[in-house]
Amino acid sequence: MDLIYLLDLIGTFVFAISGIRIASRTNMDVFGASVVGFVTAIGGGTVRDLLLDSHPITWMADMTYPLVILAAVPFTFLMGKRLNNYSKTIFIFDTIGIALFTIIGMEKALSFGLNPFMAGMMGMISAVVGGVTRDVLCREVPLIFRKEIYATACLAGAVIFYLGLELSFPENLNYLITTAVIITIRTVSIKWNLSLPKMKKV
Repeated sequence: MDLIYLLDLIGTFVFAISGIRIASRTNMDVFGASVVGFVTAIGGGTVRDLLLDSHPITWMADMTYPLVILAAVPFTFLMGKRLNNYSKTIFIFDTIGIALFTIIGMEKALSFGLNPFMAGMMGMISAVVGGVTRDVLCREVPLIFRKEIYATACLAGAVIFYLGLELSFPENLNYLITTAVIITIRTVSIKWNLSLPKMKKV
């Protein structure tokens, strides 16, 4: 199995867990929490494919993705609060997930002939739309709009990835550098409680 594909599946699994965990805090039933987990995991890629008019949608063409998400449902409920003990591990895989979704989204957009700026936007959409949809369904202001440097990290990673393409970096090295940049930005922003300036009331 290709390493990028395997890590993409792990990222999908972790995204689904994050959706299910947040949904469980809003007193949703198992079905509702499962739907939120599913949307969190595949929302960004679905929107990207629709905007690119790419068919079939990625997760519809590969049943491994829905199966991985379905596996996340019993896993999350069986683990329960014990998942808190693995918060750092989940954070790392979540960040690897958004890095890979950014890269995959950008590569796909470039293959469709989009310019680098729009390709970067497609990469960011791949990474963050699932989380935005999750928060909206759970009646919360999306996390990326109020707290963490999240989407900004994806955009920074997209710039680094494109520079790597322009400089003809080896593919795996480019993946590694881009992922490292996104992980570093997110880690530093959380450790030092950094965020973008808040909008003043007008």
